[in-house]
Amino acid sequence: MAVMEIRHYPDPVLLTLGDAVTEFDDKLKKLVSDMFETMYAAPGVGLAAPQVGVSKRLFVMDCSGGKDPEQRIAMINPEVLRVEGEQNGEEGCLSFPGIFFPVEREFRAVVRAHDVDGNLFEVDGMELTARCMLHETDHCDGIVFIDKTTTLKREMVKRKIKKLQKAGQW
Repeated sequence: MAVMEIRHYPDPVLLTLGDAVTEFDDKLKKLVSDMFETMYAAPGVGLAAPQVGVSKRLFVMDCSGGKDPEQRIAMINPEVLRVEGEQNGEEGCLSFPGIFFPVEREFRAVVRAHDVDGNLFEVDGMELTARCMLHETDHCDGIVFIDKTTTLKREMVKRKIKKLQKAGQW
């Protein structure tokens, strides 16, 4: 297992629609394993393939932060089937280190995906699980969480990033 480099915004891979995963092989299993390792080391609760420079539609998540093995999930070719309700809460992103702000998302999400062996399954999640699945599926679609806020907030975040880049801290 290896910890991978997490790409920071505005890396183009973060803003590109990921390709569907078509091969469910040992290479995919290694990628998923390395992504879990990277996510736990960061630390985070979700990590999408584009965040480690792989333009594919897959992500890993564990809303327990490694405490509950049941919550360790890899979702390959995720498809949001249903959403309902709303929640507003602080959101962060490993590709935007140190940046957090409130993001409005649906309270519940039902997502269908493949596991590492290519089997279809669904997760019906609420609150943090729903937020995480929607955030990571967005990454697979080339959407980053600053796209989910107001123009004013987005511009403020971009200015902050530019300052950090100039200071060599991004």
